[in-house]
Amino acid sequence: MKSIIFAVLIASALVIPVASFAQSTEHTTRAQVRAKLVQLESVGYHVGDGDPTHYPDAIQAAEAKVAARDASTSSYGGASSSTSQSGSRVLGADWNAMYSR
Repeated sequence: MKSIIFAVLIASALVIPVASFAQSTEHTTRAQVRAKLVQLESVGYHVGDGDPTHYPDAIQAAEAKVAARDASTSSYGGASSSTSQSGSRVLGADWNAMYSR
């Protein structure tokens, strides 16, 4: 009986790590990669330009530019330079008076 329990424990110890490394079923297609590259090139990033030691900074800057451009063009509503106020903050509230009895 102890050998069966021991075998089950060993089998579960071997199976659990394999299940935790399961990959997602979503794969990136060539078309998606090309579209991403076109977006990056549209903001000034070019593959192979410059010093390869600055690659992470250059690609992150280009991705940030693409994200900012997409956020500004696809947001709901338009840009507004006016201000509005829907209430006012109470300044100088006496916290001791509010919470002591």
